[in-house]
Amino acid sequence: MSFVPVTGPARLLVGEPPREGSVEFTDERRTIVMPVRGALPVLAKVRDQDDLHPSVALLAGAALMGLQLVAAGRFAPEPGGRHWQVAGLDADDERRIADLVRARAHDGHDAATAEGTVRALLDAIADTVPRTSPGTSRHRARATAPPPAPVSPDDFSDRLQQRIARIRSRGRDDRPHLVSVSFRVEADEEELVAGAVRLVTQVHAVDNAAHVADAAELWEDVGPDAAHGFGERARTHAAIALRSAADAWPVLDRLLDLRVPDEIVLDSDEILSLLDHGAAALTEAGHQVMWPKYLDRDVTQRVELGRRSSAGPREEALHDGLFGPQALFGFEWQLSLHGEELTEEEMDELARTTSPIIKLRDNWVAVDSGVIKRARKRLIRTVTPVQAIAATLTGVVDVEDVPYEAVVGASLLKVRERLAAATTGELVDVPVALRAELRDYQRRGLSWLAELTSLGLGACLADDMGLGKTVTVIALHLHRQERGLEARSARTSTDDGRERGAGGPTLVVCPASLLGNWEAEIRRFAPGVAVRRHHGSARDLGDVGTGFVLTTYGTMRNDAALLAEVPWDLVVADEAQHVKNARSAAARALRTIPSAARVALTGTPVENDLTELWAILDWAIPGLLGSRNAFRKVWAGPIESGLEPTKARQFADLIGPFLLRRRKSDPGIAPELPPKTETDHVLGLSREQVVLYETLVRESMRRIEEADEETRRGLVLALLTGLKQICNHPAHFLRQANPKLRGRSEKLELLDELVGTVVAEDGAILLFTQYVAMARLLERHLATTGVPHQLLHGGTPVREREAMVARFQAGEVPVFLLSLKAGGTGLNLTRADHVIHFDRWWNPAVEDQATDRAYRIGQTRPVQVHRFVTEGTIEERIAELLRRKRSLADSVLARGETALTELSDAELRDLVELRPGGRR
Repeated sequence: MSFVPVTGPARLLVGEPPREGSVEFTDERRTIVMPVRGALPVLAKVRDQDDLHPSVALLAGAALMGLQLVAAGRFAPEPGGRHWQVAGLDADDERRIADLVRARAHDGHDAATAEGTVRALLDAIADTVPRTSPGTSRHRARATAPPPAPVSPDDFSDRLQQRIARIRSRGRDDRPHLVSVSFRVEADEEELVAGAVRLVTQVHAVDNAAHVADAAELWEDVGPDAAHGFGERARTHAAIALRSAADAWPVLDRLLDLRVPDEIVLDSDEILSLLDHGAAALTEAGHQVMWPKYLDRDVTQRVELGRRSSAGPREEALHDGLFGPQALFGFEWQLSLHGEELTEEEMDELARTTSPIIKLRDNWVAVDSGVIKRARKRLIRTVTPVQAIAATLTGVVDVEDVPYEAVVGASLLKVRERLAAATTGELVDVPVALRAELRDYQRRGLSWLAELTSLGLGACLADDMGLGKTVTVIALHLHRQERGLEARSARTSTDDGRERGAGGPTLVVCPASLLGNWEAEIRRFAPGVAVRRHHGSARDLGDVGTGFVLTTYGTMRNDAALLAEVPWDLVVADEAQHVKNARSAAARALRTIPSAARVALTGTPVENDLTELWAILDWAIPGLLGSRNAFRKVWAGPIESGLEPTKARQFADLIGPFLLRRRKSDPGIAPELPPKTETDHVLGLSREQVVLYETLVRESMRRIEEADEETRRGLVLALLTGLKQICNHPAHFLRQANPKLRGRSEKLELLDELVGTVVAEDGAILLFTQYVAMARLLERHLATTGVPHQLLHGGTPVREREAMVARFQAGEVPVFLLSLKAGGTGLNLTRADHVIHFDRWWNPAVEDQATDRAYRIGQTRPVQVHRFVTEGTIEERIAELLRRKRSLADSVLARGETALTELSDAELRDLVELRPGGRR
């Protein structure tokens, strides 16, 4: 019968007598009942499959045990003499039954039921299997003819008793029967010369790997006194193991065709197959391959990184531009035998070989096709100097998605040493023209920038806001100007006719709000240096000279072609997170403006994910991190998953020389800064807010649970926004035009209390909200209460922004209302000694940037930071998330609201539902 149940259950139908029993198999389409004799081959066939139903596995295990017991003569007539049953079971047999029951008991069968099934099937087999004609053989049993007719119990009983007597007279065979096979590679000198080896089969006892014999001995030496010490059934199990080995490596099919499967001779192609994948496949299948000591396989490979430039022989000479503009480097394979590199002649000999067996250094060596291929095509790829530096810093190169050790030449090692010493080595002199006293960390930053830019490399200065990135860049400009004067006096010139290090103009690209700040600080710290704005209607780049040109990201995007015509010495991207999206028009335009070096300035190099850091560094040092897709695959994916900690360490080694990050809290950075106190004010919701909150959650979750994936994402974002607006004030969520504000939000009540206290003490407040609509409501409320204030948002013109900053710093306005995005960067507002976050943003770095408008160098009073959090709401959950994220400030940050759209319905409901503390 062709039916073989592998997916459905099976059950034993007990018969009387037991031989009349049957097995019922069920699959998805039908149910088939087979007599015990017919079911036994089916159970034997499926027994080793992995996906068996537990009930089938139980019966298959019992069937095997029953056949073994019958073969050992452990059965006898039942007391009434009506049928056969298993008998004479010893302690080991009982233990095997118990182990089978324990391992195979399944749902619907407790241990007692499973044991009953096993014993019933054992009796059925004992009453069935012996009832065959005396001449039935194993080969005839496999034939398609119907099973032989049962013999009479009396005749069979006589023969059985005689057989039992014979078995018991010779005692039990305690020699190993269960065996595995392994393979031994052998060859004499003539065979090696011919490029051939022999593969010899070995047999091991399963429970004692030290008990081993060649297959030739097992097949030729038979009988109880055989020297190999294996039992009668060992050959059968060895044949089964050979079949498994042949399935893993089909070349071994030739062994199965032999009367004695002792050995086969492998030609060159088969040896290559064994070396490339056969040995690994056999090992995975449990069949070891052993190589002789005289056939060496210790050929290792690594990647060597060296110069391939034809610009001249002076590889050791370092100069500006990192070996010159035409320099190229290449990755090449380097092979070694026992750790000693092969010579060029030996590599050539490997490349010419037609056999995997070759003689090197008076030793026979076996090499796989990969080694031969690498000897023939040694060059992997050529790379630019920056890409070579990346491999130098990590010490690893990926070839076909496999990491290899990268060995670098002396010139690149010197570059690595210079980069490592850039932040710890000798400090450069402060430029004579600088009218400022640099702090120690600022001078260190200047020296670091000077070293990197002298090599033609870019950098990202990622100090906290307020630590003086602007004055450091002004000092760098002056340093390069002085260096240019020295170069001119020495009459050193480059290949293109421009004097090396001559220090041309510097282009600063920044948000519009920072134009005034840059212009003021250049005039203050570098008087006499020309500075002009390239912004507005009157834009002129004629006669730029060697000073500063200031422009905005928007103007730069429109005038990129015009700006690209100027021979810039430096291009500086301030608040570089504005180009964190490399696909944006501004980011693409910025990449088209050439310069001798590039410097990115940002207090938040990573706001959301590592791809933003890639965008910044790929502009500053093109090629360092590879393409965006390669970066996601090699670095961002493994690091963000947290599954490969070594990747995070390698990435830190790679970007460390090019990214300098200092915080106000670091020892010795800004000891004169006053203390900063941060307070979370936990507030309740009004009754109106509770009703609005719970209604929005209930109705939104119903729509979200019914929506398709695309619609669901928009609904989740709308829900999150709506809940945060309700937490601010009901009028914010309801979009009321002329609302009553008092008595509807505890946030507003606390704000009145804080404003009254601060203003009475002659203090000043920065009041941040992420919503312009909420800022308008607060503006209306402050006007009603008579508190002087002003509002800055994204639509405020540049000149008006500068005037507002001046008024606040002069003490004319005590409350400065700011939208978080428009006012969170680039402003110096040290008049404030209180910072209030009316609502919470998803990223702690963004909030910290906003706070740093007040808490920065120049602040002389203690700063108090107030964060408003409504209890039991989504705001409280956001606060919990932010507390955890602050400890990961320089690691990967979550994706904020976008990440929350990926939550399951249950997780989302748990996030947004109002908890008891929010009801008051």
